Amino acid sequence: MLKPILRVLASLALIAIPATARADGLVDNVNGMTLDDKGQVVRFTGLQFARDGKITRLLSPKDKRPKKLEWRIDMGGKTLVPGMIDAHGHVMGLGQQILQLDLSATNSLDEALAKIRTYAAANPTKWVIGSGWNQERWKLGRFPTAAELDSAVSDRPVWLERVDGHAGWANSRALAVAGITADTKDPAGGRIERVGGRPGGVLVDRAMALITKVLPQPTPRERNAAFLAAQDRLLSLGVTATTDMGTTGEDWLTYRRMGDMGLLKVRIMSYASGVDTALAVAGQGPTPWLYDDRLRMGGIKLFADGALGSRGAWLKADYADAPGQKGLGFLSDDQLLNLMTRGSMDGFQIAVHAIGDRANQQVLDAIEVLSQTYKDNRRWRIEHAQIVDPVDMPRFGRLGVIASVQPVHQTSDRLMAEARLGEARLAGAYAWRSLVQNGARLAFGSDYPVESPDPWAGWAVSFTRQDADGQPAGGWRPQEAVTREQGWAGFTTGAAYAGFAEDRLGRLAPGMRADFLILDRDPLLAAPADLRATKVLETWIGGNRAWQRK
Repeated sequence: MLKPILRVLASLALIAIPATARADGLVDNVNGMTLDDKGQVVRFTGLQFARDGKITRLLSPKDKRPKKLEWRIDMGGKTLVPGMIDAHGHVMGLGQQILQLDLSATNSLDEALAKIRTYAAANPTKWVIGSGWNQERWKLGRFPTAAELDSAVSDRPVWLERVDGHAGWANSRALAVAGITADTKDPAGGRIERVGGRPGGVLVDRAMALITKVLPQPTPRERNAAFLAAQDRLLSLGVTATTDMGTTGEDWLTYRRMGDMGLLKVRIMSYASGVDTALAVAGQGPTPWLYDDRLRMGGIKLFADGALGSRGAWLKADYADAPGQKGLGFLSDDQLLNLMTRGSMDGFQIAVHAIGDRANQQVLDAIEVLSQTYKDNRRWRIEHAQIVDPVDMPRFGRLGVIASVQPVHQTSDRLMAEARLGEARLAGAYAWRSLVQNGARLAFGSDYPVESPDPWAGWAVSFTRQDADGQPAGGWRPQEAVTREQGWAGFTTGAAYAGFAEDRLGRLAPGMRADFLILDRDPLLAAPADLRATKVLETWIGGNRAWQRK
């Protein structure tokens, strides 16, 4: 494991050195486009910015170019757009996925077992750790078992998180190390899948902690390598800023270490993994922006339920494909309200994971109560908002709630959602246009590493409701698509607004940070398939070239 980490550190250290030093400069002869603060498209042919990395002017073809410039780059008519912002991701999770065993591309249980076996043979570590499996993609019709995992690796413990991070798959050795037996009770908000009354190998949601508490912890050097790998991936896709949902204390120390070393390029809007973490890291209130607006902890991430794929999403009625199951509510109404109140008292923004319609109702109920006390612009966030009862929809607008959604989840989940929910509940599923019509502010992201952090795929899905193969024809429930411009806003101005960063990020205008991309095509003219194929040629952050395609 150490050799690939060292290779990553060596190669990415070169990228961390800006190719263009800060100075008064002009990026000229571009097909420039941005959204303004009203969502209208603004076009320009030159972008001028100062030594502090802030934009001073957008130039039209008729504008005279300044005579006194320290430097000027002619882009030869290439397209320039604002940097993309991912409103919901997991930075360290992405880095770990890159450096550990990744099963996200496997299409069957047998293929996954073969990959696990090969990886274990090549990495003689104490534990085999990875992620990305999806029994729905495998068309297995059930969860995999410890016995099946034993057939690949039995001489040491194995722990593999499901693609959504809401379930984990352990072999028998891992279950034994964690002391999980037939007598082990399901923890609150979690479930141990059982086969013949004994632990079957899969642990759902809060039951995962039974294993994760005994996992070997990565060293600071391994954390550094994971961060740099994630940052390089994000920059290569044009993501200049990202929300980090669920920042741990160790994650924060890693970001600070990278900032102190001058290696932090991407901007991170951090939401702590719970109230205790926020108070331990930030103290009584959000941190200031650090490292030239590259890092800030401004909010707290809470969980109301699990995920649809593991039947942990909390529903008002039974799962259509599992009668008697309604999913997992993680907190009582009073517990959730108390946690949201505690964070709000110190001015933290509250973001709550809610996928099922019952979980969304619970969060909206809590916001309804809190809004009587906190009447200022709190920008309450519901992360995912995947299944919302239509009767609850108007409360998003009335209470000023941001719907932080991930368009690619709709294409990945489509068939599963139909099976899990049945036709009657699809009216409020992945219902982006309905949310907008009911006054919600949309912020778009990917939920990487659950999905790829590719914003161009997410943008294409937002207005087509189709996957990479153009399926289904005409889009899935196309009445819930947004416009192309609304999709773009979700990944720029909407995501910035959701993180209280609209005064510095998300669009190109005087006084804003010079975070922009040079592309190989015009995304406003590209067909959906071509938009997905967009290649970022250069990524600039704060007036510095942070990444360039070789």
